[in-house]
Amino acid sequence: MEADVAQAHNEQEQEDRCMDAECFQVAKTKMIQPTSLQDPKLEKLKEALVDWINRTLKEEHIVVRSLDEDLYDGLVLHHLLGRLAGVHLPLEEIALSSSAQIRKLEAVMKELDKRLDQPDSKWDVSSIHKKNLLATLHLLVAMVRYFQPELELPSGVKVQVALVEVSGKGIRSEVQTEVLTEESSDSENLSRTDGDANRVEQLLKMEAHKVALVKQGLLGFVNRNMASLGLQVSDLDKQFSDGVILLLLIGQLEGFFIPLCDFSLTPVDHAQMLHNVSLALSLLTHLGLHVSSIQAGDVVTQDVAATLKVLFALFNKHARQEEKMAAKSIGDFHLLHSK
Repeated sequence: MEADVAQAHNEQEQEDRCMDAECFQVAKTKMIQPTSLQDPKLEKLKEALVDWINRTLKEEHIVVRSLDEDLYDGLVLHHLLGRLAGVHLPLEEIALSSSAQIRKLEAVMKELDKRLDQPDSKWDVSSIHKKNLLATLHLLVAMVRYFQPELELPSGVKVQVALVEVSGKGIRSEVQTEVLTEESSDSENLSRTDGDANRVEQLLKMEAHKVALVKQGLLGFVNRNMASLGLQVSDLDKQFSDGVILLLLIGQLEGFFIPLCDFSLTPVDHAQMLHNVSLALSLLTHLGLHVSSIQAGDVVTQDVAATLKVLFALFNKHARQEEKMAAKSIGDFHLLHSK
């Protein structure tokens, strides 16, 4: 009897200790304040990330419209992992139940976290599955920084965040400022803007045969991306002056269609050519390429330096992706022949 009483007493003490411990367990949740959700900078960041996802997954026929609503079940992140890292996990395509979605997210996030390598990451499986926009934004920004560092996101994006702590002792909340993207200084922007321009200026001072070699490389880049349209460029100096091929090239590289009503497909005068080139430069600026120092009129008058600066900007953004795809193809080839 005494043994039974002692055992019951010990069990009660253990239960009491567990209850005391639960009082000290704290659940923390971060949510973007409603006022910050209206911030134009945050809207631009969201638009840039949606555009990045849709361009990356264009061949998968996946279209994202809402970052928090469309990523919570793991499908989009699974496909991004495959496209960006070449990792294809044997997971069900569509997870319908909540438990299946969490299992899928756990597998995908495990592979992503290996690569992103951020011990103090501001996201986890639970927050993504609960459609926490703040966590989703942090994850996507980290993915862009790792997989496509050449892609420029809106800088200096900060949000007011409500940090809510819930424990057995009550609820406590406070408002904090959280950084989504770092501020980039004017000097950094200027150096990026001037980088291609300086390289082109130095190029044109080189020996003629070296200039010809670089032009040939650019020509190959252009024609590889124009082949699906049945078009071929043979003269970089002249064939971009009316803006038509330049607009078509931008559309091919960026994965969108420019309505024919927005430009002149067969320009017949200087005004129409100037409109085409101006439209092309404005598109490139919108896409984050630094071409503000290039005058549309210079491209129209077949200024070689101006034309090369535009093409270098496109080449520097997209050649990295081509190299990654080529490296993956080579890796797949070796893997196939090693079996």
